[in-house]
Amino acid sequence: MMITHSEEIFKEAVAYMPGGVNSPVRAFGSIGSVPRFIARADGAYLWDEDGNRYLDYVGSWGPMLLGHNHPSVQESVQKACAKGLSFGAATKIEVDMARRMHEMVPSVEMVRMVNSGTEAVMSAVRAARGYTGRDKIIKFTGCYHGHSDSMLVQAGSGLMTHGVPGSAGVPFGCTADTLPADYNDLESVQEIFRRVGEQIAAVIVEPVAANMGVVLPKPGFLQGLRQLCTTYGSVLIFDEVITGFRLSAGGAQQLFGVKPDLTTFGKIIGAGMPVGAYGGKRCIMECVAPIGSVYQAGTLSGNPVAMAAGYTQLGILKKRPEIYSMLEANGKYFFGKLEKMIRAAGLPYQVNRIGSLGCLFFTDREVTDYASAKTCDTKAFAAYCNAMLAQGVYLAPSQFEAVFLSAAHTKEHLDQTLAAAERYFCDLCKA
Repeated sequence: MMITHSEEIFKEAVAYMPGGVNSPVRAFGSIGSVPRFIARADGAYLWDEDGNRYLDYVGSWGPMLLGHNHPSVQESVQKACAKGLSFGAATKIEVDMARRMHEMVPSVEMVRMVNSGTEAVMSAVRAARGYTGRDKIIKFTGCYHGHSDSMLVQAGSGLMTHGVPGSAGVPFGCTADTLPADYNDLESVQEIFRRVGEQIAAVIVEPVAANMGVVLPKPGFLQGLRQLCTTYGSVLIFDEVITGFRLSAGGAQQLFGVKPDLTTFGKIIGAGMPVGAYGGKRCIMECVAPIGSVYQAGTLSGNPVAMAAGYTQLGILKKRPEIYSMLEANGKYFFGKLEKMIRAAGLPYQVNRIGSLGCLFFTDREVTDYASAKTCDTKAFAAYCNAMLAQGVYLAPSQFEAVFLSAAHTKEHLDQTLAAAERYFCDLCKA
């Protein structure tokens, strides 16, 4: 069998990088394959080092809502680069970006730019603890909030894919105050509050859990968390690293009508560049240095190139609300057709979807939480993922990641993808 260029690169990569990758979610070992090393991207497509073209449903794990290499975003980045890559000093574009985020997400009265979703969560949790003077945090099993020590407790995403229950190198003391509850089980949260409510600084949640596949909140779940936090004086943190500016211009909190105290954002506010942010109530954010005693800093925070990219992308989304209507229609069409296809094939698999986010779960159980997500047949998913790759459809190499649609995906693209899936399932049924 002819060795591909990606395979050659991977052989060298494993000599210099753990597992040959710089993030576990890029590894293809869980599906028995090697990573496709990507050379370029444009619109809805990726091209690997062998020249193969793929319809991309990862979108750099979500931020490419407008598609890859959007001309307006590209132009803004080029103009910013011409002025300098980094100053480590205040810039006007940071202020413009902060104002735009507040306009689109009103709960973000003040915001601090950082460099990743992980850093945003780490900083938001610290701010919540500083504001309340309390230590304990409630998080939900299967929800992933980055790789900071205190959040690596029964997390989702890559930890689910690779079967890692937590992480080596995290001292017990770092997680002793992180209390796990069950996503979509309000009673499990109420029980923790009944026991130690006066010690709980914050509840952090993905309003739509998108790191154990895609799991929607049950009616009343988010509202119940809001009420508990209000009653006990705890901070409600929405991790909108994936849902922010994707499910609506105001994120999941606008869609569900629930106002958190703090919100974290990731790379979507940089149109895919390395950036993040946390923000919320003024009274909490004023606890952050230099005006408060909660320390957090970063030389590259508010990087002018990343800010230019994000400001342009958010500006397009703000001015063109029809993008969200189109994404909703395409999501309903694509995932609806996929579900009908599964039923017609007599397969028991589940499809979860909200807006432009969705997941095909290889299980016969309705997926509403971590326990039901873990019933998936990962070997069946691996076979499906490899078959779709062979037909030019790039999916995340994990059962527990989302499918991301973008504004660059046309109905023709969706139909091509559905046809590829139908060919696979028809062959499966004949076998």
